Amino acid sequence: MQVHVVKSKIHRVKVTGSDLNYIGSITIDEDLMEAANIIEGEKVQIVNNNNGERLETYVIPGPRNTGEITLNGAAARKVAKGDILILIAYAIMDFEEAKAFKPSLVFPNEETNLLS
Repeated sequence: MQVHVVKSKIHRVKVTGSDLNYIGSITIDEDLMEAANIIEGEKVQIVNNNNGERLETYVIPGPRNTGEITLNGAAARKVAKGDILILIAYAIMDFEEAKAFKPSLVFPNEETNLLS
């Protein structure tokens, strides 16, 4: 049996921008991506704590040490600058492997989105 489990989570980051005219995705500071073990193109679930919206898109890297969290394309309509998000990536693995698996959980500074 295989199960879906949380692989990576970036907990409580602030939206720094939105770009409706971009071709989609979420731009994430590459330092945050690396710390959370998220790769370019990976699918993530976005949970907006301010309005309850949940959506999925793929990740593109943003400049390091900027705290950038930008929603692009249609997803830009689901957030406002300053909204607090939780970003989650999942993995599919065997049940026994999943029991021992430890996800990469990142808790950046909520004001700057930077790692401490």
